[in-house]
Amino acid sequence: MTPPAAFVIDNTIDLGSRLMARQIQDVAGREMVDFVEATTLATALLGDSIATNLFMVGFAYQKGLVPLAAGSIEAAIRLNAVAVEANRQAFGWGRLAAHDPARVWKTARPLMVAKAEGEGEDGEDGAPETLDAIVEHRAAFLGEYQDEAWAERYRQAVEGVRAAESERTPGRSGLAEAVARNLFRLMSYKDEYEVARLYTSGEFEAGLRRQFEGDFRLRFHLAPPLLARRDPETGELRKREYGGWMLGAFRVLARMRRLRGTRLDLFGRTAERRMERRLIEEYRETVGEILDRLAPANHEAAVALASVPEGIKGFGHVKERSVEAATRRAGRLAEEFRAAAGGPAPESGVVHAAAGGGGD
Repeated sequence: MTPPAAFVIDNTIDLGSRLMARQIQDVAGREMVDFVEATTLATALLGDSIATNLFMVGFAYQKGLVPLAAGSIEAAIRLNAVAVEANRQAFGWGRLAAHDPARVWKTARPLMVAKAEGEGEDGEDGAPETLDAIVEHRAAFLGEYQDEAWAERYRQAVEGVRAAESERTPGRSGLAEAVARNLFRLMSYKDEYEVARLYTSGEFEAGLRRQFEGDFRLRFHLAPPLLARRDPETGELRKREYGGWMLGAFRVLARMRRLRGTRLDLFGRTAERRMERRLIEEYRETVGEILDRLAPANHEAAVALASVPEGIKGFGHVKERSVEAATRRAGRLAEEFRAAAGGPAPESGVVHAAAGGGGD
């Protein structure tokens, strides 16, 4: 299952495969449908999800649905001259998956297990599970994102929540982890400096080299807030196409990231950036107010309130709408926290601060 573009705006879309499979079978007929976990198998067997394309061609060919000879398809692969051997193998594995799926899974499973073990014992995508691991993993990221002082500020904030939670609600957990995850989201908002850093850290170009051979050209579609024009009908910034020379500009911009939030910040005066910086401080204030009222009776409500930023998605106008929705949710959770605490709700900063967002 791959999320559609609409998922950016509505992250409540049901991405369950069973419902979609049943609907396809109802329309086409069960005897006319085959399902194969092509992305999972192709990635395990060939090391790259891009192999899924030729894997599916091979599967469809073996089912008799491609009116070409196998030799013609392989000749086209060689003529294209891009990752020839990998594509030939993907085509072959797809054919075998249609003919003998058990054999393909028998080969793929050990590779999948080895990959999971290589990522550690943290669970999905190697994400750390213990609070200490969560904090150190994200603090290391924040050190690269900004500097070590920024990372240390994050560590100290989470440690303060951990100590208060342990003292005031012994035997309970979850609040410190919620703050660790959500404060990180706020402190690592994806601005122009971060986009530039990610493009020039080496991982982006290494990924391209793994997927494509020979020469290729890059095109970036961007809407820089200081340069982009707004659509006269929607009022939203229009994206423009920029050439590969943008990588050079990104390298310069990435080195300037320590100007973030200072008077010399090139982009810090935009409304979105001011909001993101404000949300960090308001969230910290909100956490302090929650801790002042924290007790076993309202612990669950406190965790829910501190977790509201998880609902923030996207950038620009998409993010603005997401923040509005999160603000409404935070308002409801603040009422629940007040009722559970048996006293007045935290100040309005709870609602605004808990509605912050960023990239995790």
